[in-house]
Amino acid sequence: MADKRQERLKMARSQAVMAGMTSFVIKETILAPLTRIKLLLQCQGEMRKTGRLAVPYKGVFDCARTIYRTEGILSFWKGNSAGCLMFLSYPLTIAFKEQLPKMNFLKVYHSDSYKVKLSKNIASGFLSGAASLVLLYNISYARVRLANDVLATGKEMSPRQFSGLIDVYRKTLRTDGIIGLHRGFMVSCLGIIVYRGTYFGLFDTLRPVVIGNGKTASPLSLFLLGYGVTLTAGVISYPLDTIRSRMIMTSCEPVQYKGWIDCGVQILKNEGVTALYGGVSINIFRGIFGAALLVLYDRLKHSFM
Repeated sequence: MADKRQERLKMARSQAVMAGMTSFVIKETILAPLTRIKLLLQCQGEMRKTGRLAVPYKGVFDCARTIYRTEGILSFWKGNSAGCLMFLSYPLTIAFKEQLPKMNFLKVYHSDSYKVKLSKNIASGFLSGAASLVLLYNISYARVRLANDVLATGKEMSPRQFSGLIDVYRKTLRTDGIIGLHRGFMVSCLGIIVYRGTYFGLFDTLRPVVIGNGKTASPLSLFLLGYGVTLTAGVISYPLDTIRSRMIMTSCEPVQYKGWIDCGVQILKNEGVTALYGGVSINIFRGIFGAALLVLYDRLKHSFM
């Protein structure tokens, strides 16, 4: 009897993970045009340095118009293949998120104060995100490079730098080695502390405080909480994400930074603080889908467990 119950529980968890992975791929595909525009606005400073972008984008709509005019409608999904591969991070992150709280130093007790609970949840969220990042960072690297591989505007159109996903790996390994595929890894880990920690930590901690028992909470309450957490985490960590993307763009290029701190300093010195927030407005729209994904996971978890 116990074995059958355990088997049903494992099957239910597997179904929940599969549903989450499917939701992730659907979300990435729907949001691919916004993601590409965001990455272009983040990295246009690096593209101008290498001569691949003659005229900077004036904003979201100008960027969208330029891409449509020079590359066509399908180019908005450039890099989406790598983005969808990041669905592998979903089961890894969730698995670590479920198991880490069982460790003694991360266990949350009823007697713990609010600050202690918050700290433990943030630590759990960071460790789960960082663990999956170690394995899948190279895919994120490829996504950034493909999304920023533009056709130059003007009379003479320049060829793309990469012919596809495999070509990104081949050229990067040839010029920069394995280090090139992990450019910006350290600042990405720092961003994980802020983003994943806030994303999972605040949601798990504030959920019982704001809406009480999740089984009786309305989907709207869960969605609003999830959206608030997602948006807050995204805006706070955005400068680190910009630095990460800018460092990624230096692989296969002659001009590189001494490190992520030097990258941030150079951006502030030469382009101003607004350059660290290029495309941040898009995160407001992306946050809606991120919140929906978080609510979906929460609902499935309570339905199957």
